[in-house]
Amino acid sequence: MQPAQMAYDRAITVFSPDGRLFQVEYARAAVKRGTTTIGLKFKDGVVLMADKRVRSRLLDPKSMEKIFLIDEHIGCATSGLVGDARVLVDYARLIAQIERVTYGERISVEHLVKRISDYKQQYTQYGGVRPFGASLLIAGIDEKGIYLMETDPSGTIMGYKADCIGGGRDTVMELFENEYREDMDFEEAIMLGLKGIDAVSEDGITPLTLEIGYIRNGGQFTIMSEEEVAKYLEKYKSEKKEE
Repeated sequence: MQPAQMAYDRAITVFSPDGRLFQVEYARAAVKRGTTTIGLKFKDGVVLMADKRVRSRLLDPKSMEKIFLIDEHIGCATSGLVGDARVLVDYARLIAQIERVTYGERISVEHLVKRISDYKQQYTQYGGVRPFGASLLIAGIDEKGIYLMETDPSGTIMGYKADCIGGGRDTVMELFENEYREDMDFEEAIMLGLKGIDAVSEDGITPLTLEIGYIRNGGQFTIMSEEEVAKYLEKYKSEKKEE
């Protein structure tokens, strides 16, 4: 720890002289230590993919969740501290259901993302709390369009065509910069996502260690079964051999 930093990272409410909140930066570092999580928009929807990074053969991969259903038209993928992410997912589900009960309609994707980000931002302002050490990739479709949005520990909102959070982000984003196309179809988006995760995976990807969720125009957010994931993974591996 740098001597000049020591006086400014003890409380979330203290800015350093150069305008930094070190506790927020530490929370972002926690996200970078998380598993690789990818989101890709394609021509009629969005796909989310997450590497579970199973380190022990004694661990049951089915007990690990990285992709969640928020409402029928919205899903999210997480990276960072698992407990923090679970609290944010529960809050998002609550906000979505309150909107349904109060107004009798589905919550818009943008409104939900803003509510989650406002909630996260509150935890950067008050003493006695710490920022959430988790980022969310939120995918959804509503009357206004198709969305892929990221919220980070500071409460910042960013919309993306293709995005990656967690470990290996720089490598995956460089790949997306070179190979992403807006006119990709569903399978092409999945193949590119698998290529991104494969590029940074230390132990290789298997159907047990990979989660895929997606939403398409006119449909609901769906999390693939292990059998469906295996089918796409097999296709990716066969195409990789042919290259």
